[in-house]
Amino acid sequence: MLPTPDAVDQALAAARSRYIEQRPLTCAMQTTAATVLPGGNTRTVLYHPPFPLRVARAWEGCFADLDGHEYVDLLGNFSAGLFGHSHPTIVGAVMSALQQGMSPGAHTVHEVAMAQAVCDRFPSIERVRFTNSGTEANLMALSAARAHTGRDRVLVFSGAYHGGLLTFASGASPVNAPYDVLIAPYNDADAVGRLLQDNAGTVACVLVEPMLGASGCIPGDPEFLRSLRSATERSGALLIFDEVMTSRIGAGGLQGRLGIAPDLTTLGKYLGGGLSSGAFGGRADIMSLFDPAAPGALPHAGTFNNNVASMSAGHAGLTQVYTPEVAESHSARGDALRHRLTSVFRDTGALFQVTGLGTLMNVHATTTAIRRPEDLLETDGRLKELLFLDLLEAGYYVAPRGYLALSLAVTDAQLDGFVDAVATAVTARPVYAAPRD
Repeated sequence: MLPTPDAVDQALAAARSRYIEQRPLTCAMQTTAATVLPGGNTRTVLYHPPFPLRVARAWEGCFADLDGHEYVDLLGNFSAGLFGHSHPTIVGAVMSALQQGMSPGAHTVHEVAMAQAVCDRFPSIERVRFTNSGTEANLMALSAARAHTGRDRVLVFSGAYHGGLLTFASGASPVNAPYDVLIAPYNDADAVGRLLQDNAGTVACVLVEPMLGASGCIPGDPEFLRSLRSATERSGALLIFDEVMTSRIGAGGLQGRLGIAPDLTTLGKYLGGGLSSGAFGGRADIMSLFDPAAPGALPHAGTFNNNVASMSAGHAGLTQVYTPEVAESHSARGDALRHRLTSVFRDTGALFQVTGLGTLMNVHATTTAIRRPEDLLETDGRLKELLFLDLLEAGYYVAPRGYLALSLAVTDAQLDGFVDAVATAVTARPVYAAPRD
């Protein structure tokens, strides 16, 4: 039998009550924050009821909240915190750059070194420009595609997230930039083909995450992604891979694993070594639109695009810490963790599964196959929140939506403890049990 709604509600209410009782200082800070920030918040994804955690200090792969509770950080700042909170090589690179002077308002050698590292890592990127976030990178890539093709429409996918101004969880968000968009179902090559045919000559680009991130780490089928390459070539549209998250998976991102060369690629998250950064790049003929020495060049402003801290931290991260060899081994480490969690859920009969690739994964409250976001519409979000609170009590921090992004700083012993904590949590609560045939 499925757990009754009352049983889940009661368990969740009790878990929330314990959370509140154990965090009086965090609760007080939330009250203060709400007097100056809408809902006490300036980054929506970090909010969760009854009130969000407030970090007092962070080190390596851990942090402590205002009330002194310590956690192993398995969220990794939604994949931006790949290097942990205090990697000495990253800290050293930032300090060295800052000691040479902050915000010079001119070209520096740091951006050149960083650009060389990006182009070396991702062969499809022949030229690159930097931004302050993945959101900016995607906005600029779309502008480049529209200018290059002379077309206006953009084809995206249901459930996609390309930044705060390009989100399609339930259609187009009211805060989205006003692009003329066509929304296709994910992992459906036939639907994409029909849309491109029905809108022939009007689609500038297809923008795709090779693994849907915010919708639950749902990988694109390799044949689906390869079909996008051939379909865009036939239609004259550009193919843009949003690898803001997935570029950390393996030595050359998912495009490297799949052997697909998109026309443009967007990057972000960990790229700046844990500091604000993003990038868009690709074919030299497209990126030449932004050559300021050329007549009629497209403008691309951004006061902090080439800031010395992000450029230095990012270069150190790509060339000294997250080398291609480390990227491969770390991705394998993430795959192993996902397989271990899958075994726990199977062996305990829990109503959960985990999807993802490499060090990016998401726990879902269902045992049915997941190929697109629509497959998750009937799942019970209360169970994921309950598991999130249970894991917090055990000293492990993941996203309330079940998302994990494994950092380099988390140790094997901490991962062993996490797997044990998951097994203990799902075994202890009858409401987690999957229905029996």
